[in-house]
Amino acid sequence: MKVLKQFIEEEVTDAFDHKNLNLDVHEFKELNPTAENIVWVIWKKLKNRLDASYDLSVRLYETPRNFVEFNG
Repeated sequence: MKVLKQFIEEEVTDAFDHKNLNLDVHEFKELNPTAENIVWVIWKKLKNRLDASYDLSVRLYETPRNFVEFNG
């Protein structure tokens, strides 16, 4: 869990937090940052850091009742 937390910090929090996704984040220069696209980008970034034997599912909440999930 410690390693996963570090990956999330580096790949998601540091990359996206307090950023204008359209202007400041490379992945969204030509990709509209919808919730569906954001969760896919997060999944792809984390999947590249994890051993291929691990299944990965990412869920992104916009509100308590509105979320998207991607599990490759």
